[in-house]
Amino acid sequence: MWYVRRVVHILSSNSFDASFETQPHLQLLKVMFTDIFGAPRGHPKSKPFIDRVMTFHLCDGKIWVRNYQILDAADGSKRAEAAAAREDKEATQLVEMGPRFVLTPIRIFAGSFGGPTLYLNSKYVSPNTTRSDAKKVKGNRYADRKESEASRKEKEETFAPQLDDLADTFAN
Repeated sequence: MWYVRRVVHILSSNSFDASFETQPHLQLLKVMFTDIFGAPRGHPKSKPFIDRVMTFHLCDGKIWVRNYQILDAADGSKRAEAAAAREDKEATQLVEMGPRFVLTPIRIFAGSFGGPTLYLNSKYVSPNTTRSDAKKVKGNRYADRKESEASRKEKEETFAPQLDDLADTFAN
């Protein structure tokens, strides 16, 4: 039982990847996520124990968020007891319960919805830009086709057979 309490104490309610301490904008996001997803200390509706853990990992410039439930056979969780008996492991387990999602940080402002930009993701490409580029490619196909038609007509006029002045001399 002491092991379970220690694990719960270490994990607390949010678990962050070590990379959230490396850059200033990630440190800011860590504070924001803690404020958003954490329950206020001493709130009357909050539970006196921790039964879930949210994990935040940084991979490929995206933040991967997962929500886990802590199952412990000592707390009377039949699901944890069954899993421990089946897999011959410890009775304390993390089970993903969702929701899971991935966030792509684009821009962080100093104010609520504006102000100076604190962070700008230079690798981010807007879906509108991608869609616009795809339409331009399709538009270029039409322009290329019209250009090739004009080129073909020009070649036909250039290489057209010349009329011979004497061609009808020996005609009946």
